[in-house]
Amino acid sequence: MGVTKMSLHTTEQIEIAEIAKVLAHPARVAILQYISKQEGCICNDIVDEVGLAQPTISQHLQVIRKAGLLKGTFEGRNLCYCLDVDRFKELQKTFTSFFNTTSASCC
Repeated sequence: MGVTKMSLHTTEQIEIAEIAKVLAHPARVAILQYISKQEGCICNDIVDEVGLAQPTISQHLQVIRKAGLLKGTFEGRNLCYCLDVDRFKELQKTFTSFFNTTSASCC
């Protein structure tokens, strides 16, 4: 989205669109589900579990990370990921507010 068009949308609208982009791809949903079931941070297990190539997983993780849904740490050459639970809670409130204020009185 161009810089000039950003002023047309609220921060909340932009945030919802960014999260919708993450959830719009089944591989990203699978990655989030897998990470959410782990006890701690994970590194290379994602490739084995999701079944996609490492570069593809990296691209999906970049989109998820950009949306703020992951925390990560560097350990040598490995990146270790875990969910940002606080961010998920914020998004839950945002989506709940969005859906609760949407009128269902049309047609």
